[in-house]
Amino acid sequence: MPRQLRAEQTRATIITAAADLFDRHGYESTSLSDIVEHAQVTKGALYFHFAAKEDLAHAILELQSRVSRQMASETDARGYSSLECLMRITFGIARLSVEDPIPRAGLRLATGGVEVRPPLRHPFNEWLDLASRKFLGAVKESDLHPDTDIDAAAHSLVSSFVGTRVVGRSLEPMARQPRRLAEMWHVMIRGLVPVPRRARYLTLVSHLEREIRAL
Repeated sequence: MPRQLRAEQTRATIITAAADLFDRHGYESTSLSDIVEHAQVTKGALYFHFAAKEDLAHAILELQSRVSRQMASETDARGYSSLECLMRITFGIARLSVEDPIPRAGLRLATGGVEVRPPLRHPFNEWLDLASRKFLGAVKESDLHPDTDIDAAAHSLVSSFVGTRVVGRSLEPMARQPRRLAEMWHVMIRGLVPVPRRARYLTLVSHLEREIRAL
């Protein structure tokens, strides 16, 4: 195996192991020795890629940001309405959180006081901007009430989205996340979407939840 490819695989193994431990035990409670043992690599291999635990946390946050942006870009390219795009993105992130420790760890790091270093933006700010853009588009497309407070709606969405995951992590299995996300969207749709448009989006919620459960 070429040296560069082997190094990339080792780095990915270390990041995944760190994400798993950060998700299960928290950032502060996880040591570099724990990560070395869990990744089954040498300390030299870890320090070759990461000088400190903070660098590992930042790498996980970078990956989470990259995946979220890619998902948003791919969803935009499919020509969905603004509100459907936003719904599909949130369910896509939920699906990844069920399958992959990196998005789960990214959320725990974002809520656990780990500093997000420039030029990387805090994930919550990225999600707030995305939600604001999509809600503004939904107003223009008549999928939201014309007097919707965009900033308040975006803040409520991100807070609810993060909150369902944080609360669920402590009280429920991760597989319950799609159901909680569907419940969140049911509440938001009934509060934000005009009556003639509600049935379409309530049906979409059920469809997106079933898609995740079928995986």
